[in-house]
Amino acid sequence: MTVVSERKPALVFADGSAKSAERAVPAEVAIAMSYRGSSHAVMMATPADLVDFAYGFSLTEGIVGSAVEILEVDVVPFDKGIDLQITLAGDRSDALAARRRSMAGPVGCGLCGLESIDAAMRSVLRVGDGFTLRPQDVNAAVEALFPQQPLFAETRAVHGTGFYRPGEGMLVVREDVGRHNALDKLVGALVRQGIEGATGAVVVTSRLSVEMIQKTATAGATVLIAISNPTALAIDTAEAAGITLIATARGDGFSVYTHAHRVKVRDNG
Repeated sequence: MTVVSERKPALVFADGSAKSAERAVPAEVAIAMSYRGSSHAVMMATPADLVDFAYGFSLTEGIVGSAVEILEVDVVPFDKGIDLQITLAGDRSDALAARRRSMAGPVGCGLCGLESIDAAMRSVLRVGDGFTLRPQDVNAAVEALFPQQPLFAETRAVHGTGFYRPGEGMLVVREDVGRHNALDKLVGALVRQGIEGATGAVVVTSRLSVEMIQKTATAGATVLIAISNPTALAIDTAEAAGITLIATARGDGFSVYTHAHRVKVRDNG
């Protein structure tokens, strides 16, 4: 069984005294995403829900266009980390290999840097109409997330993401030391469980950067609720994607930055 937390000794200072104690901390492991036997990216992540992670990363990074293009995921542990060996359908595997070849070039060539910027600032997918929710649904979504974060309860050191559907509650929750990783795991879990992103809201415990908006759009989710604040670019990207961006939601109120028409004060509109 993969260890997701450890107990480490610490000298604890409190109330004017110091004492030796143990504290629970989350595990952090190098996770490689490998396609066709070659490592594509390595992330430092919590070693849990790794198949979800492989699916979500492959989708949100545009390596595949749909989950059916992923044929198999093998989780291979090594002394210094874990290799996720992801087998793609033939056409998608060939396209990824061609993209790698096109990116190859001498150091400082300029072209590679420009392509990297283009990738970071890629056009965001536009989501559909989705659903509407009430202010009390927003507060309920935030309140429902924390009780389903066992690793956070143990360590107070990981991010959480969840998928909330009004009337049904929190359907899926994923945790990770990295906020992007946690969202990738959630996206992977949704597609593997056949849950349509447009039917509920993504809820996150972290601040919102542009990558978080891009990943949410990949899942087709129309509402993104965050406990912290967004960046300016995240707001602009959510506006372009058609996503309702709700921030500083902490159970006692919130701010809606984009597409506020989905938040209905009264049921009759």
